[in-house]
Amino acid sequence: MSVELWTIILVGLSFVLYIYIGWQSRVENTKDFFVAGQGIPSIANGAATAADWMSAASFISMAGLISSLGYDGSIYLMGWTGGYVLLALLLAPYLRKFGKYTVPDFVGDRYKSNLARLVAVVAAIFVSLTYVAGQMRGVGIVFSRFLQVDINTGVMIGIVIVGFFAVLGGMKGITWTQVAQYCILILAYLIPAIAIANKLTGNPFPQLAFTFSDVANNLNQLQVDLGFKEYTQPFANKTMLDVLFITIALMVGTAGLPHIIVRFYTVPNVRAARFSAGWALLFIAILYTTAPALSMFARYNLIQTFNDQKIEEVRKLDWVNKWEKTKLLTFEDKNQDGKLQLTPNKQTNEITIDNDIIVLSTPEVANLPAWVIALVAAGGLAAALSTASGLLLVISSSVAHDLYYRIFDETASEEKRVFVGRVVVGLSLVLAGYFGVNPPGFVSQVVAFAFGLAAASFFPVIVLGIFDKRTNSQGAIAGMLSGLIFTIIYIIGVKFAGMTPWFFGVSAEGIGTLGMVINFIVTLIVSRFTPPPPEDIQALVEDLRTPSFEE
Repeated sequence: MSVELWTIILVGLSFVLYIYIGWQSRVENTKDFFVAGQGIPSIANGAATAADWMSAASFISMAGLISSLGYDGSIYLMGWTGGYVLLALLLAPYLRKFGKYTVPDFVGDRYKSNLARLVAVVAAIFVSLTYVAGQMRGVGIVFSRFLQVDINTGVMIGIVIVGFFAVLGGMKGITWTQVAQYCILILAYLIPAIAIANKLTGNPFPQLAFTFSDVANNLNQLQVDLGFKEYTQPFANKTMLDVLFITIALMVGTAGLPHIIVRFYTVPNVRAARFSAGWALLFIAILYTTAPALSMFARYNLIQTFNDQKIEEVRKLDWVNKWEKTKLLTFEDKNQDGKLQLTPNKQTNEITIDNDIIVLSTPEVANLPAWVIALVAAGGLAAALSTASGLLLVISSSVAHDLYYRIFDETASEEKRVFVGRVVVGLSLVLAGYFGVNPPGFVSQVVAFAFGLAAASFFPVIVLGIFDKRTNSQGAIAGMLSGLIFTIIYIIGVKFAGMTPWFFGVSAEGIGTLGMVINFIVTLIVSRFTPPPPEDIQALVEDLRTPSFEE
């Protein structure tokens, strides 16, 4: 069977599974809709958290970035993995003990301020919309290549599927759907990685093949011969300071992501939250230890497939023609010699490969069976849709619970709050569709912006809210606003207004680190020059850090 037919079968079956789970998990009360009734088992919540966190950026784009950046691409591995450890150990148990539904709920109650809650709601929506833009682009890419439909049509199909299980089942439906999506995406990532590792090195374990084979040395030599820096050479594409800032921004951004933090409210108690974090880290590590190997193998195979090959021969490959139609793979014979040359110079380079297609195309480049290629497509969709659904529920809960119920109408019934939540999911889907059709960048880049915004807005007020009882609402509000506004202005200026990165050359992806530092400084200074929080809030913070037997 053809790749397209296999894709229709596997993607179709996975979508039927998601819809079935969504229907079986339909809910009517707010606790089920927003936090899955706080009854999800630790291991299931760990798998759901891993799927929620390993978005299209992790599955589709991260290995592509490592493949093109080499050593410097490890910022995504270090930042995202380290950030999850930071979240699991430093924040998650305390937030679960606090017992609220959402991050804005924590901010509003800890700082006893609806204005602080409102600022947190705006930040949560801003971060989530930025993040969901990357997921929708990932959905569009997968559909445009493997189902041969227009990207816009692919985005619409994805939105309908996400909307079904998010609107019906809320967090309960999303959680159990994400458990299924994790199983699909991890199989889709591991099977081609194992097959390619075995094919290139004779060792079926990608991590061992990456470490002990001579592929890295051969690739380094290939890169040097073509005029590139060695693949494993540090700081070849980014400065040491920029690498540090991006890594920190991704770490603390992970620890401040509202759609990940809410996962620790879906388990029964603090003890379950700790176990859930451990399971999630294990499930995440399976993919993240495989990514460097897959990235290196992909780079090696792509160079061997395209460089110094006749264009007419390359275009005889069916998969090349189909990727060319998406305009994410392009060839241009600039020197008119009938052959393709890959060079670091844009003026002479004749091969352009979008970072977002490297993982998706790798099984085809390696000439793996059609069903494996289709499985990768299903895995990419699972990764994108699982995170998109989690983000949509964050937006929904931020508006319906934190804004509508906690600020405007505290007498609203359960049914009314769930109804408002579902309406907000629908409106958010429309916005997600717009961003999918008009993405502001490639997947990992857009997601990196979201992490920077989360780092600059949420991380300081959550950390100080737990560990510093003197931090008050005035400081939290001033800190969140200053960090968020500074980071937004810098990102827009550098990425969209042509501004030179003025802070020691730090890129837009890394500036969230400085935004976080500004937030910390402003929060601490303003808190010290204004009255302390009420005694009951200070006692609450003390109790939050005191272990109890039930934990």
